[in-house]
Order: sequence, then C-alpha cells, then structure tokens
Amino acid sequence: MRVLAEDGGVPASDALPVCQRHRVREASIAAWNLLAGQKGAHIVSRTPETLLFQADALRWMKQRPEDSIHAIATDPPYGLIEYEAKDHTKLRTGSGGVWRIPPSFDGARRSPLPRFTVLTAADRKRLESFFGTFARGARRVLVPGGHLIIASNPLLSSVVFAAIERAGLEKRGEVIRLVQTLRGGDRPKGAEDEFAEVSVMPRSAWEPWGIFRKPISEKTVAANLRLWGTGGLRRVSAVEPFRDVIRSAPTHKAERSLSPHPSLKPQGFMRQVVRAILPVGEGLLYDPFAGGGATLAAAHRLGHLSVGTELDAAYVALAVSGILPLSAFEKRLAGAADDGD
Repeated sequence: MRVLAEDGGVPASDALPVCQRHRVREASIAAWNLLAGQKGAHIVSRTPETLLFQADALRWMKQRPEDSIHAIATDPPYGLIEYEAKDHTKLRTGSGGVWRIPPSFDGARRSPLPRFTVLTAADRKRLESFFGTFARGARRVLVPGGHLIIASNPLLSSVVFAAIERAGLEKRGEVIRLVQTLRGGDRPKGAEDEFAEVSVMPRSAWEPWGIFRKPISEKTVAANLRLWGTGGLRRVSAVEPFRDVIRSAPTHKAERSLSPHPSLKPQGFMRQVVRAILPVGEGLLYDPFAGGGATLAAAHRLGHLSVGTELDAAYVALAVSGILPLSAFEKRLAGAADDGD
C-alpha cells in the first residue's frame, strides 16, 4: 500500500478550475484574517496562515459564523476526565491518577497513558453528552460537505461516534491507524504468575478515527465541490484513492521533544489526514483540541490555512513554540528509533 511521504509532497489538486479554487481560498483568507484580529489570537505563522486561541472549543464555535470552516481534524481527550485538573496535576507530577504509568523496560521511561477502563457509567453518559454538543457545534460551523475526522479509542469509539451521528453529521467510515501501543495486554493485576497465560484485554494495535460529513447543500457532490470546495476526500494521486487504513509508527522521540504533549500524533500520519480532508487543496482547517499542535503543524507543512483552540494554557505554550519545528520535522533525518506512542 502506498502512503504519502513524510513531507506530504504531492502536486496541488486540479479538481476545480483555477477561478473556483481561488474563490474558496479568498473566502478562507478573509475568515482567517477576521480571526487573527481578535483578542487573544496567537499568530504562529502568516505564510501559510496558522492561528491558535486559548479557548474552550464549545464556546468558541458558538461565536463563529455558520458555514465558515471547511474541515475539522482533531484528537480530543478520549475520556474527558483525564484532562480534569486533579488528574492532570497527577500526570504532571508523575503520580498516576487515571493516567496509567506504563512499564519501563530497556531503560526507557515512557509517557503516561490514560486508563479508560476506570470510567463509570456516569462518565460515559457525560462523554456522550459532551460529544453530542461538540458535534452540533461542528455541524453549525462547517460548510456544507465539510468533513470532521476525529480520533477515538477502541473502548469508547462506539459511544463517541454514535453521539456525533445523532447530532446530524453523516458517518462516512473510519480511518484505522495501525500502530503498536502499550495499551492492554496486561496479566491479571496481583496474580500475574498464577495466570501467566492470560491477558485481561488484547494489546491494542490500532486506533479508530471517525469520518463524518455535514450534509451537502447541492444535489451532487460535484456541484457541492464547485460551490464550497467540499464534499469528498482528496485522492492520494490520480490513480489511487485515499484509503481507510494507514500504517503509522509511534510518535518519534525526536518529534516528541519538539512538542512534548502526552498524546502527540506523528506528522507522518497527520499530514495524510489533513491533506485528505481538504479535497480541492483549499479551505480553512480547524482543530478544536489542538494539544501540542500536531494538526496545525501538518496543515502548515502542506500550505493550508488553519486555526486551533486549546483550553490548557501550558499546552497552548507548547503548541505555539512547537508548531513550526513540527512542520519542518522529517523522520528520516531524525534516525530510526521510536520511543512509544
């Protein structure tokens, strides 16, 4: 299976006549410039345009005009409670909380991972409510035919994706990120020797990213593409479509050093997702949960206009300093070793 190079180096799309692509780009630039003039905007780059706000995504979307964002790509907090103050304090001090500290081996200390199995029924209800509210906001700001690609977890994706679909976004499939992780595979706690051949859960080797679309406004996808520049996913090439399985190594330790967010996704993967979600190569991309800035860095590398929101001030600082180095990152120049995901 062919995948994009780390630099996302592919020809510009010719899916629309130049005049129509220019119209989509001009509308995107106007929207971005309006945002850049607002209080609290962190202008990371003006060429290409990259912008970040410290803000609550749900409130921020309520303040945006309808039909003003062409695509949303994001990796949200899967279980919500892992980013609450009490648990995040434990994460930053290395004392656990719902963040499980993975085992160290070969002398390598790995990043904490959120432990989703501690979520209660009430937590899952709150998860469903949150993502329903989020999806309604996303549906409002997306232009007709605009896509949302959102990361989840095998344990929670059914709850998250159902809530998004009920909010009125069309489910268009899933991207399966094939990646070896340290999640799952553990023997029964306290009885590892007694049940040496038993794993409580399978070792996770994949990650689901839901693909959703705001309903098109025109009778055909082609007509929607001409009007809005949205409605489909950008092909890898003239002879190869975008595929729903992507092999992805864990985030490289050199890449993590540029923006040490606990859930940073690799640029090699994010560049493929970001490229696909803007089918004519133009439009304004939004990441509601910007974290360490991986999505915005991928958009910057590919020359796309982008804006992000992130609630945590420390992560805003990480992203502001890390987006441009991540955009320039090339794994083949950083060595072959990985350090876990």
